[in-house]
Amino acid sequence: MKTIASFTVDHTRLLPGVYVSRKDMAGSEIITTFDIRITRPNIDPVMGTGEIHTIEHLAATFLRNDEEYAARDIYFGPMGCRTGFYLVLAGDYKSADIIPLLTRTFEFCRDFEGEIPGATPVQCGNCSDMNLPVAKKIAEKFLDEVLYDIKECNLNYPE
Repeated sequence: MKTIASFTVDHTRLLPGVYVSRKDMAGSEIITTFDIRITRPNIDPVMGTGEIHTIEHLAATFLRNDEEYAARDIYFGPMGCRTGFYLVLAGDYKSADIIPLLTRTFEFCRDFEGEIPGATPVQCGNCSDMNLPVAKKIAEKFLDEVLYDIKECNLNYPE
């Protein structure tokens, strides 16, 4: 079997950042998958399930309601390793193109107050596993340490 592309990235050199993971064709449309890496793999602690689940609900809700990108948003969800998220958008993008969108998204997560969208037993399969206070801290850290002053090393996979 062929090794999938994401397993060819040297995770020992990967920094928190926003990376184009892959581009695929769906009919005549390009679909761009982004690797939104929140923690440094195998070095930083991974996100707990409660906070990653909370960010997933908040960010997915925000993205599907964003005036500019709602129609292009295909998917936002966590990585199995719990070091980040995948964002899939219809269109041909570079990492730098979506920094304003991600900044708005993570500011929404950082500043969110109230009931987490979709976090009821009717709407979610594990609604009790949420952690808003820690999710907000993770969003704030990602904004402060990565998004607000993003550098090339946080936009392109290490070679």
